[in-house]
Amino acid sequence: MEYNKIKAVSAAVTIKAGDNMKLNLTDLLFSLSEALDIVEHEMTGVQSAHGKHVAYLSALMGIENGMKGDELADFTCCAMLHDNAFTEYAREEFSSGNVVDVYELKKRAEMLNKEDYMCFISGARHSAAGERNIALIPFSTNVKNIILYHHENADGTGPLKKDCSVTELKSQIVHLADTIDVIWNIMTVTEDDFADMKKKINSLSGIMFSPKSVELFNKAISYESLHNFRTKSSEEMLRDIVPTVEKDYSDAEIHNIAKFFAGIVDCKSSFTRSHCIGVAQRSEAAAKYYNFPPDKAIRYYLAAALHDMGKLVIQNDILEKRGKLDDAEFANVKTHAMATRELLRDIDGFKDITEWASNHHEKLDGSGYPYGKQADELTFEDRLMTCLDIYQALTEPRPYKTPISHKKAMEIMYKMAADNKIDKNIVYDLDKIFGNKNPA
Repeated sequence: MEYNKIKAVSAAVTIKAGDNMKLNLTDLLFSLSEALDIVEHEMTGVQSAHGKHVAYLSALMGIENGMKGDELADFTCCAMLHDNAFTEYAREEFSSGNVVDVYELKKRAEMLNKEDYMCFISGARHSAAGERNIALIPFSTNVKNIILYHHENADGTGPLKKDCSVTELKSQIVHLADTIDVIWNIMTVTEDDFADMKKKINSLSGIMFSPKSVELFNKAISYESLHNFRTKSSEEMLRDIVPTVEKDYSDAEIHNIAKFFAGIVDCKSSFTRSHCIGVAQRSEAAAKYYNFPPDKAIRYYLAAALHDMGKLVIQNDILEKRGKLDDAEFANVKTHAMATRELLRDIDGFKDITEWASNHHEKLDGSGYPYGKQADELTFEDRLMTCLDIYQALTEPRPYKTPISHKKAMEIMYKMAADNKIDKNIVYDLDKIFGNKNPA
């Protein structure tokens, strides 16, 4: 199927169900994919925008197989987030040297040699973690096992020893798309490269790739469909062919979405393993204390879960440095607040969430970052998020420190309030909110 024949299927899908928070989940997942792609590229050298490349190739094959509407949207999001557990996996596997570097694999002359490729995917425990994580997302259609089996070979020689008679076709498609983007630079692929790609993929039908996924590849993926990457961004190409799903989500569903995102951010560094979800939980207690309306409380909870999303793009050797950061390293870390803003600001209906999430390092006296805002530029919600972030950081355990008591945390925060860094009234309130739960 040619690229220009499938653009018509991309009409937006809007679903209304219930009276809770309306969310463009597609936009939010696109933003997460962008951050995850940066992490994966930094650590392995795999193509930039890897998740979106895999999603685009998968979507083309899915459309060829008759997918549309919610099914296509959900499948594409799973393909885009097939490596959603990479931050967790990379810290464990790559740091121990157990996995062949993908960039080195790509440079080998015997590309797509089965034994070499298996060296890489033998560390595919991230598939199980990714499957567990994605179960938190309230998709409209069944996406079970798409991510779990996306490294399985057709002949059953993959990490979980499942052959193509057992695995889902959707998972087989993602496996093929993932392999294409790992091995070939589809951003610059030539016609000769594409011919070589087709030859090698077809030679591995029934061995690495299922015959059905190879058939869909031959019908759906053309040189033209890859050549478009030279003139359009990956996101533009995806949005041309994939529906956008927007719907109302219940509080329970928003909590799960927040947990999904917070978990991925927190796994970026062992130093902050439970920070985002901790701030989110504390925001819930604060929202109840201040009598936030239910719709505002759930939006504030989501903002709290997302506030450190920008840390996904900060290098781990800086995030996990045990000694004092030098000036350049500290300047790098400070960019995470701006990165959070950049990742969230284009999501439809997210203006307030973006502000609350990205202003959490601003201070009343203008000494904060990224903008150095003054007190009159910071809303109550901005000030509260800053205080919640500080309190959580002080009282949570980290590898290089033990958590301090509520009493000691409040002493530090009262001093910060006296120095006009944070809101003294909010500090006083947090003392009441959390004091009984965290006695000295």
